[in-house]
Amino acid sequence: MKSIFLLLCALLALATPAKAEETERDTYRHLETFANVLSILQNNYVEPVDSEKVIEGAIKGMLASLDPHSSYMRPEDLKELQVETKGSFTGIGVEITIKDNVITVVSPIEGTPAYAKGIKAGDKILKIGDESTQDMSLTDAVKRLRGEKGSEVTITIMREGRGETEEITLTRDVIPLQSVKALMLDNDYAYARITNFQAKTAGDLAAAIDGLGKSATIKGLILDLRNNPGGLLDQAVRVADLFLEEGIIVSTKGRLEDQTVVYRAHSSGTNYRFPMIALVNEGSASASEIVAGALKDQKRAIILGVQTFGKGSVQTIIPMHNGAGLRLTTALYYTPDGTSIQATGIVPDIEVENQPVVETIASPDDKVLRERDLKRHLENEQETAPQENVEPTEQIPGEEEPGQPVPMPVTAETVAQDQQLYTALLILKGVNVFGTLQEGD
Repeated sequence: MKSIFLLLCALLALATPAKAEETERDTYRHLETFANVLSILQNNYVEPVDSEKVIEGAIKGMLASLDPHSSYMRPEDLKELQVETKGSFTGIGVEITIKDNVITVVSPIEGTPAYAKGIKAGDKILKIGDESTQDMSLTDAVKRLRGEKGSEVTITIMREGRGETEEITLTRDVIPLQSVKALMLDNDYAYARITNFQAKTAGDLAAAIDGLGKSATIKGLILDLRNNPGGLLDQAVRVADLFLEEGIIVSTKGRLEDQTVVYRAHSSGTNYRFPMIALVNEGSASASEIVAGALKDQKRAIILGVQTFGKGSVQTIIPMHNGAGLRLTTALYYTPDGTSIQATGIVPDIEVENQPVVETIASPDDKVLRERDLKRHLENEQETAPQENVEPTEQIPGEEEPGQPVPMPVTAETVAQDQQLYTALLILKGVNVFGTLQEGD
């Protein structure tokens, strides 16, 4: 029992800085209560108690009480996280979070089984197979959704606006982590989509743009960040740096000195100078919000679409001696103007709701899922009052057109079917015409 008590004390010291002496006494008194409860369980519970299992459950509960993004990662969970940012994995292809203790889709990954089956942001996954997801952890849900290529998994979903649940059977496949797609749309206007931020995203984006032709011939770029759930911070910074020559890209502020960092742009030969529009929607979160916020505040690009998800917190993986890890929220992101992204997101310069590309059944009462809808989300201290009439968007439908604005695979022929993309292209063309007229004057 003493070793268990010391383990809990060590975890406490790792997770939080030293506090005042009185607070420490209170903390150790609570830890003693925990040790007493464990002792009572071991001596009185109807069946033998696996101490390791119940302590792991207590650790998970402790972290789950903080915010939706902090969690305890078992050794196998930590390995899976490392795989996600480097290679590929086998599953159905969805980014998920927890809302109201139910696994909820943040956004489907384009070109995956989930995307092909019409899974949408905001869909609540009530069951995976025969197992309810009520109170299921994210890591457990991920493990159940993944599996061997070709194997099937059935999920039961509930979608806002529908009165009944729906069972969908998906065949697992390799989910490639190719994060950049690019093509030339029309008359030297380029389009590049980033699906998430991985280890090579910035380099892949530069190569993709250069592959479209000399940047001097590109009249404008549409950078599509819609339904991009985020990824690696350093890659978000490097992507923004491709288009900025100076100034702040993003800053992070935490309780510890080394968690307060300012990331700045650098002048280099890779800077692109053509006009830009960045597309965002309710499924744009975290790293994609960093890029959009930097381009907006630095007035480098017009941000078009709908309000983003609002995940403005930094998670740090702290390794444990047993191969496990603590995924802790350690800081908050701030845009160059000092605005916190947390629970508010990025408000576009031009708001354009997207028309659904695929047939959907939805209700005007559909509500957009945002970071601020998640239980125990971190509050944004910059907000002085709750926003009214802001039901717009996050990672699901829009308030006026509740169909899911998931961008379809883009080709030069399908641009007109994507309202946000079509509007962005018209604006870019207008910018060039206006610039030509100014030069003529």
